[in-house]
Amino acid sequence: MKANSTLLGLLATSTSILDNVSLFGSPGKRQEATPSPFGYKAGSPASVANLKDKIKHVVWVLLENRSFDNILGGVQRPGLDNPINNGDVCNPVNVANSAGATLCTRLKDFDSIANDPDHSITGNNFEFYGQFAPDNVAIQNGTITATNQGFVNKQLISYPTITPDLAAAQVMGYYSDKEVPTLIDVVDEFATFNYWFSCIPGPTNPNRACALSGTSDGHGSNDGNFSIANISVNSIFETASSKNISWLNYDGTNGAFPPDALFYTWTAANAKNNIVPIENFFQDALLGTLPQLSYLNPSCCGLNTNSMHPDGNVSFGQVFVKQIYDAVRQGPHWKDTLLLVTYDESGGFHDHVPSPLAVPPDSKTYTERAHDGESYTFHFDRLGGRMPTWLISAYTPKGHIEDMGTNPATGAVEAYSATSVLKTLGLLWDFADLTPRVSNSPSFDHLIGPQMRQDTPLVLTPPSPFPNDT
Repeated sequence: MKANSTLLGLLATSTSILDNVSLFGSPGKRQEATPSPFGYKAGSPASVANLKDKIKHVVWVLLENRSFDNILGGVQRPGLDNPINNGDVCNPVNVANSAGATLCTRLKDFDSIANDPDHSITGNNFEFYGQFAPDNVAIQNGTITATNQGFVNKQLISYPTITPDLAAAQVMGYYSDKEVPTLIDVVDEFATFNYWFSCIPGPTNPNRACALSGTSDGHGSNDGNFSIANISVNSIFETASSKNISWLNYDGTNGAFPPDALFYTWTAANAKNNIVPIENFFQDALLGTLPQLSYLNPSCCGLNTNSMHPDGNVSFGQVFVKQIYDAVRQGPHWKDTLLLVTYDESGGFHDHVPSPLAVPPDSKTYTERAHDGESYTFHFDRLGGRMPTWLISAYTPKGHIEDMGTNPATGAVEAYSATSVLKTLGLLWDFADLTPRVSNSPSFDHLIGPQMRQDTPLVLTPPSPFPNDT
């Protein structure tokens, strides 16, 4: 997609998304880029040349709807910015009563959430700002800043028959080390991003589209256009085909909804054969017949699905991650594969780190009516919630915690986000940035080292089941 002159101007005038927000909620954290573990500068000729030399296959999976503090909040590993390391934080039961009762983050012991938290744009507004329709100008100039104090109150608004303590358990709870052993292995063995945010403070499909295209094309809800291949902007799939980069969308949706590649008009018209069953991934990985880009859709949503959607099982999602890793690790492609495991959005779960501002991908807006009847128009000028993300390969540093990246357009310190994948793939496969948002997204090519590690585990630890829901 070509940017118009207004969009190109954003590249020249954009500032760091940190300019008007205090990103770090933890003592001792500083707003600076993480030192490169291998001495490469992100996006530099040496770093890109090393990336091209080492990585021939990319495997990318977006899980569903979990925040960083929700999944990794109870993981006691040095460097993780989470409640177990820094201390629990609290939300008021009623944001309008600052002197009233508060409830705090805590360990949870249930595998799924009976009451799906609100992750609409106006729902996220309430969770981040304590109001459904905050003033956009005030957000941009810093007069209003996110406090992430509205999660308990919003859960109670959505589910008025539950108790405040249950609401807090559902949206403020986090998992212990013993409940996420598969993910503990990934944290200990590979690279974890501390500050990786979703594209949009909103629901699944717009975030998946933004991750794949650098824009949601003005969509802010899971509207019907996604089900009829009516998204007409360019995507990584169309771009890859134009560059003769082989790709497959491995589809695990089981027919519940279209796989992500079928959001797009271009795919429906030109590349339906590139969508294959998820089972094919495991045979292709073990046989050494993966395409250059493997994009995996998990199953969703509800019990007995593996995306970690709130009403699905975290343990099942860990099995899925283990299956992917084990197949790649034991197959012949391990020596040249980059595996990226992330989420599409934070799903209405609490996280203590405020979401930063961001360069708009285009000039489109989205308007919705909030729970209280207010109308709100979003300009796609800030990121969504913070999510766990892992970079896994034979060349990533062992147990590395990556904090901040560098905005390639301005040189400023910048948080990572879903469009960082598109920025990095553009460096790997020589394609232009799809949108100004991508142009301002930090790449992570510098996290690929010059030497293949010989100590990566052959398999990941399997999880154990625990109670289903609360």
